[in-house]
Amino acid sequence: MMSRAVTDPSSQTSRQVDWESFVNRLFGCIDNRDWQGLSDILHDEAVYERPGYAPFVGKPAIMDFYLTKRIISRGRHVVEKVLSDGANIACWGSFSGFGKDGANLGAGFADVYRIRDGRIDLRRTFFDSPAV
Repeated sequence: MMSRAVTDPSSQTSRQVDWESFVNRLFGCIDNRDWQGLSDILHDEAVYERPGYAPFVGKPAIMDFYLTKRIISRGRHVVEKVLSDGANIACWGSFSGFGKDGANLGAGFADVYRIRDGRIDLRRTFFDSPAV
């Protein structure tokens, strides 16, 4: 894992970023349904691409996905590895949880992110099975 100095959007001071912690914070927000925390990690002009959906363009569209469209009711992501060059991040791991219909869900995933101003401005998700 590589780190580099970027601007922290909350303090506007330069600091070293631990990209593994950044990714774990992202999934912690998602798994714990901390929507304000998730919103804080996203750039206002962020785009989220995932199988089975048209791209979600802008923070409001991404937040609407999590609040109203996501088929998962609860679950947990386990991140196996995070790699970064400071401007881009790649990670992979597994997810297990439950759908809104009560069905057990599980999949391997890989995500890639582009970072702008210390926040995610592009996220692409890939699954090892049909979209969850």
